[in-house]
Order: sequence, then structure tokens, then C-alpha cells
Amino acid sequence: MRKKPSHMEKIETTILRNLVFNEDYSRKVIPFIEPDYFEDRSEKVLFEEITKFIVTYGASISLEALNIEIENRSDLNENEIRETRSVSKVLHDSPVESQWLLDTTEKWCRDRAIYLALMEAIGIADGQDEKKNRDAIPSILSDALAVSFDSHIGHDYLSDYEERYESYHRKEDKIPFDLEHFDKITKGGLPNKTLNIALAGTGVGKSLFMCHHASSVLLQGKNVLYITMEMAEEKIAERIDANLLNVPIQQLTDLPKPMFETKVTNISKKTQGQLIIKEYPTASAHSGHFKSLLQELALKKSFKPDIIFIDYLNICASSRYRQNGNVNSYSFVKAIAEELRGLAVEANVPIVSATQTTRSGFASSDVDLTDTSESFGLPATADLMFALISTEELEGLNQIMVKQLKNRYNDPTISKRFVVGIDRAKMRLYDCEQTAQDNILDSGKDEEYNYEESKPKKTFEGFNF
Repeated sequence: MRKKPSHMEKIETTILRNLVFNEDYSRKVIPFIEPDYFEDRSEKVLFEEITKFIVTYGASISLEALNIEIENRSDLNENEIRETRSVSKVLHDSPVESQWLLDTTEKWCRDRAIYLALMEAIGIADGQDEKKNRDAIPSILSDALAVSFDSHIGHDYLSDYEERYESYHRKEDKIPFDLEHFDKITKGGLPNKTLNIALAGTGVGKSLFMCHHASSVLLQGKNVLYITMEMAEEKIAERIDANLLNVPIQQLTDLPKPMFETKVTNISKKTQGQLIIKEYPTASAHSGHFKSLLQELALKKSFKPDIIFIDYLNICASSRYRQNGNVNSYSFVKAIAEELRGLAVEANVPIVSATQTTRSGFASSDVDLTDTSESFGLPATADLMFALISTEELEGLNQIMVKQLKNRYNDPTISKRFVVGIDRAKMRLYDCEQTAQDNILDSGKDEEYNYEESKPKKTFEGFNF
């Protein structure tokens, strides 16, 4: 297994030895590394000779050739040659994790560029540079801050057609639903790097939906991270127990411990995935805390989630603004949404969260985007947004209506509205027979749903253990 180098090894040494022994790495990073980034004269010389050889011959340099080139340097005295060769002697082939190496090298380049830019700016401010005046300082600092290994400058429509054609036929990595209509409207599930939001009133089913989907994903063999700020970890686990164990939530306490243990063990045999539930106090945690959690989980449990649930968006904090600070609710909630979507991109996972309806939306049988509590800017950030609607008629049918509000995955007019069965005792959702959908109008207009003729025909049998 490839490892990070010893903490006793300088990053400069790691970079130099990988420039010698890792051709793929050297081709990626050489365009971005400047000789002046190396403080040590010997390391700078080694970098110059390594890069000169690669540019000239199109291949990695051997240690033998490197030492010969050092000896041939006319600008080095005997002592400098001896010191440079002593540094080259510690270079050896020791593979490291490739992405860590690239990320670390990029950070080192940016840090060094910023340091050198600051030193140059100080010199200009002190009048030590006759060629540049103070007007040049902002540009110098901006260039340093912009140091990045991302060399992509955009998609050339006419030239990059082949890449584009391949993308049309490439199977996208998605997290499927176990519910037919959700799978239909998302074209097979939730893609990575997306933010997906359920809109509902209090008690309608936001947490139930997320707990159900989390349970479903776990049974797919995926790793699930569930972050809760509304309920305790144990309460979320209780809901997932009811779902996966096929036991009404009120009856969980009646299960004998051996039976409970057997059911949980049987679930563990059915999946290779893990489910981690992490509680934060309401409004205390933001995307920065979640990033730290991901790092800690990776370090302590070797756990990387395939999907993240955040219950729920409105009671997150923002890394940009202080809560109850001098900022309006629109900007505050929109900032949270943008930060969560940024987290989804950085972690390369779909994030599922929820938001409250307004007071008017809570009592409505047809929720719209205008019913989004506190922030109409939220839908602009989300990739998928849908409303969960419950009425007395629907509750009597053990159903809940889903209405698409925004969809970047598919045509939102397809299955604009549909119903799913709901078993609140077992914290489950399930597909209804087609007859339950027949009287739902998909036009998106404010037409009434015909509850009288819609009957649940399918029961959810659950998992047999």
C-alpha cells in the first residue's frame, strides 16, 4: 500500500525524488514549479537539472545522469557540488499516494509563491525595486494566490467533440433510489457533486424521507454519513432501526435483546456499507465542521461516505456569516446552500438535505417554490428540489404526494407530481400501484388531485430476516 512519506522528510525532498522516479507526476507538476520556490541552493540546482533533462530528452533523469550534470555545472564550486551531491544521495524510489502527492505539491507551490510575492511586495513598498512601483503589488499578490495545478481553460466546442460524444455514452456514477418515480425523475439516482433538497412542513416527512433513503443506500453496500442537528443520534438510529428491522418504532423497546442483535447482525451480512450518524447542536455547525468530520472519519475509521444526509439545511450555520448577525435571511440561507453544494463537489458525493415551508405553504395542498422558508435563493443553488405534501385525504390513504420544484437531471414536467406510500410506524416509503398515479395531473398547473379514486394497492413487505 502506498503511504505518505515520513513526517521527518522535507516536502522538497519528496518532490525532488518523485520528479526523478515518478514520470507521470513530473509531467503534471513541472509546468507549475519555479526554481525560486526552493530555498536551499542545492535543492534548487537539483530541480534545474532534473527539469532541463526532462524538457530536453522527454524522459526522467537517472541518478547517475543527475550526478554527472551536477559535476558539469560551471557555476558551482567544489563545496557546492559536494553539498548538492549529498542531497541527491537521499533521493530514492519510494512510491506515495498519488492524489495526496499532487495536493501537497500544489499547496507547497502556492505557499511558496505567496511568500515570495509578499517579500517582493515589501521590497517594492520600501523602494528597493527600481523597475516596479506600488501599483504592481496587487497584481503580484493576485498571481501568487491564483497558483493552481488546474490547467483546464475550457471546453473547445469544435475541437473537443470526441470527448463530448464519449461523455454522452459514459455511465454516470449515481446513488439509486429504491422508489420507482424518484429513480425516474433523476434518471437512475443522485449523481455526485450535487445538492438535493426536500421541502416540507413540520411533521410531514423530511426526516422520514432522509432516514428511508439512508437505509436504502446502506443496503446497496454504500457508505452513508447522516448529520443531524434537529434530533439526537439515538433518535435517528431508532428511525433507521424501525425501517431496516421492519418493526414499528413504538415496538422496538419490546424486542428481546437476542432478537434485536440477530436482526442487526443479519443486516450487516447483507451489506458491505457503513452508516455513521453524527449529531451537532442546532445552528452550531457549518461546512467547515463537516469537512473536518470527513477528515477525522477517514483517519480514525478509514471511512469515506458515498452520500451525505444533512438534517436539515435551515438549522446549519454558515462559515461566511454569523447567525443573528447583520445579514438578511435570504443571504444567510443561500450561503449555507452554496457551502453545502461546495462540500458535495469537494467530497465528490451527493448531499441530501431539507428545508421548511413557509407558514402558508405548511397548510397548502399544493406547495410551490414561493413556499420555501426564509430564502428564495435556495432553489437557485439546488440541483434537485421537491416538495413533500401531506393532507388528511392522503394520510387516510397512507400516501404522501411528491411535487417536483426544480430538476437539473430530467425534464421536470415528467411526473411533475406523484404519490408514494408511507408507513410512519416503520419509517418507510414504498411504491404505489400505477392506479394511484393515474389521476395525478403532471402538467404542473394548479389542478386538484383526485383523492377519491386513488387507492393504495401495494403493501410493503419489508426485509425478511
